[in-house]
Amino acid sequence: MAQEEPKQMEGVHDFSEARFDNVFIAISGLIGAGKSTLAKALSEELGLPVFYEPVVDNVYLEDFYKDMKKFSFPLQIFLLNKRFKQQQQIIWNGQGGVSDRTIYEDGVFARMLRDSGHMEERDFRTYMELFQNMSNFMKKPNIIVHLDVSPEESFRRISMRNRDCESSIPLEYLQALHAAYEVFIKDIARVIPVIKVDYQRFRTAEEMAALIKREYAQISNVRYVKFDDVFSNSPVKSPPHKKLNTGEEAAQETLPETPAMPQEKLNDAALAKAMAEVGGC
Repeated sequence: MAQEEPKQMEGVHDFSEARFDNVFIAISGLIGAGKSTLAKALSEELGLPVFYEPVVDNVYLEDFYKDMKKFSFPLQIFLLNKRFKQQQQIIWNGQGGVSDRTIYEDGVFARMLRDSGHMEERDFRTYMELFQNMSNFMKKPNIIVHLDVSPEESFRRISMRNRDCESSIPLEYLQALHAAYEVFIKDIARVIPVIKVDYQRFRTAEEMAALIKREYAQISNVRYVKFDDVFSNSPVKSPPHKKLNTGEEAAQETLPETPAMPQEKLNDAALAKAMAEVGGC
C-alpha cells in the first residue's frame, strides 16, 4: 500500500526559502530620505500593512524645531509612546508589516540631543530607562532597510517637500544625526539583519522590492570558526622559557589557551541596554 505524502502544516514556514507573509520590515534613514514613500510601495508590492511615523498629529514637532532644548524631552516621550503603540498593533494583528521608522532609532535622536546640549542628562536617563522597560514588550523587525543618504541630500529633500515644521532644521543637525546613524546601524546589525541601500538617487518600488527580496533571501546568521584560526590569533602568548636552578633541562611553561567565548544571544531587553551603552543611539 502506497504511503501517503506528509501533509504540510498550515502556518509553518519552509525555512529553506525567504517568505514575505507575516514578515516585519522596518525602514530607517535620515529625515527626508524617502522612508514613507518606500514603506507605501513595499506594503503594496508585498501585500503587507503599512505603519507610518506620526508626523501630521505630532503636537510637539513644530515647537521642537523652534526650541530644541525646551521641547526635546516631551517630543521624545511622545514619539516613543506612538511607536510603542504601533509595535503592539503589529504584534496583535499577526500580519507583519512595513514601518517607515524603527522604534530603536528614537535612541539615536535622544542621545544626539543629549550630546549636543539640547536635552538634560537627567531627562536622557529617564527616557532611556523608560525605553529599556518598554523593550520587554517590543517586537524586533525581521530586517531593517536603511536608506543611506548624505546630510546634504537630506537637507535638499527636506527643502523640496517644504513642510513648515521642518523649515528651520539646520544642516549641522543633520550632519550630527548622520554620524550617529553610522554607529547605530553598525551596532544594531549585530542583532537584526540590515540591508543598507545607497539611496542618493530614488529607486522605483519595483527596483526596491526586487532588491530587498534578493538580499533577504541571502541573509544568513551562521558564522564559521576554525580552532586553528582562533588559537593562532589568540592574544595569550606563551611566556619565555626558564632555566631550572638544578641545572636540569629547560622546562617550558605555557599558559593555557583562552577558549573562544560564544557570542551572547541578546534578547529584546538586552538589545535596548546594548543600544543605550553604545555611542550611536
